[in-house]
Amino acid sequence: GKNEYDLLVIGGGSGGLACAKEAAQFGRKVAVLDYVEPSPQGTAWGLGGTCVNVGCIPKKLMHQAALLGSSLKDAQHYGWNISQPVHHTWSVMAQSVQNYVKSLNWGHRVQLQEKKVKYFNIKGSFSDPHTVRGLTKAGKETVITADNIVIATGGRPKYPVHVAGALEYGITSDDLFWLKESPGKTALPDVSLECAGFLTGIGLDTTVMMRSIPLRGFDQASNISKKKQICFTTQQQMASLVTEHMESYGTKFLKRCFPTKVEKLKSNRLQVTWKNADLGTEETDSFNTVMWAVGRTPDIKTLNLEAAGVKTNSETGKIIVDASEATSVPHIYAIGDITEGRPELTPTAIAAGKLLAQRLFGQSSELMDYDNVPTTVFTPLEYGCVGLSEEAAVQRHGSDNIEVYHAYYKPLEFTVAERDATQCYIKMVCLREREQRILGLHFIGPNAGEVIQGFALGIKCGATYPQMMKTVGIHPTCAEEVTKLHITKRSGLDATVTGC
Repeated sequence: GKNEYDLLVIGGGSGGLACAKEAAQFGRKVAVLDYVEPSPQGTAWGLGGTCVNVGCIPKKLMHQAALLGSSLKDAQHYGWNISQPVHHTWSVMAQSVQNYVKSLNWGHRVQLQEKKVKYFNIKGSFSDPHTVRGLTKAGKETVITADNIVIATGGRPKYPVHVAGALEYGITSDDLFWLKESPGKTALPDVSLECAGFLTGIGLDTTVMMRSIPLRGFDQASNISKKKQICFTTQQQMASLVTEHMESYGTKFLKRCFPTKVEKLKSNRLQVTWKNADLGTEETDSFNTVMWAVGRTPDIKTLNLEAAGVKTNSETGKIIVDASEATSVPHIYAIGDITEGRPELTPTAIAAGKLLAQRLFGQSSELMDYDNVPTTVFTPLEYGCVGLSEEAAVQRHGSDNIEVYHAYYKPLEFTVAERDATQCYIKMVCLREREQRILGLHFIGPNAGEVIQGFALGIKCGATYPQMMKTVGIHPTCAEEVTKLHITKRSGLDATVTGC
């Protein structure tokens, strides 16, 4: 054809790189454009996208740092003599994490070279449906033409524009993982439970300001007691258990508080002012760091999608795609966080990218299946799930046709360590009819990701409640509690597991 490349991928994150490398396996001529616009605070990073640089990877490593801290507390109960108090040095952790991330950046570049994928470190924008142009760092214009184009530019954190001083003085997750020095006393307006969890876990004074989620929909004063079955959504119920656990371990939660301004004091500390919606009062406190976590926005501003005719959802800014990831322009595709109605998860972007390349260049017709995608939130007490929430199941099948089995359980490791297991909870959502197919599984507890992954296969294969009951548990584990679920929510019985 008249175009230089068979495939041009815009965005060198999880999805884009997977798509480009897969296409190259078919001997196609492939190029990847990747450019990291520095954050408002000036943080930038290398090839690999959000997950590698400012997302899952550094987050899980810092979560691990915090878990090691709580293991040190447990260790004394198990006979280890650890001189108190123990101290955590942020700079040592940060340097190790950052070095690992840089090794991943390097690995991605090497892989592209090995697979003969051309890599351009430029910010591209469409000039027509087959042409993308951009400036190199030296200011030289590069023009790239391709038969097929995949947009995989992902998202970036939002700043609350209505809050004075938010942009000047605040940071986001884009900056947190690349800080050389400890963030110190930190305020997290709106909810970033994972970050708040590990900051508390490594010993920092951490305050989360919550507008409403994750405790929307029930009386703020009431804890979720096992006796009261309060009706609110699975996600809220799980988030409440997780936040309750975090609160008991020292994270401060300011409920229904809206930040209004951030000011820099002479001491270089940041003074945050917020409205307390319940009391109707204005309150203030000073912090070393303010980290905004008000959601993410698709990174499409500079793509000039109009020139290519690619349609977006005007409300979300995300690109509208069909089941084959095609946009409103037949030869332009989009995958990952940038796409409307898709989960914002690395593994779904990678799988979608590979399948797309196989359909384009490998005679495949297989589409990405976005059903029953498992995921985990790496809060201090982890929450993993796969399949439908209780409400989604009720909406789809009607409450009379749904059976929910649940249990509050105690991990064996918590007993000797005298740790509170009040929030360790499992919920399994099943059809009530005939074979009782399992529609969803929700698990709060240690290693939730490792627990959910295997069950995800079962649910993908159509596992039923009787099959789960015939599955022999591995004793003693947390995962075995899933194979022993027998109390239904509708029975109203106490769901606390007793005995071994």
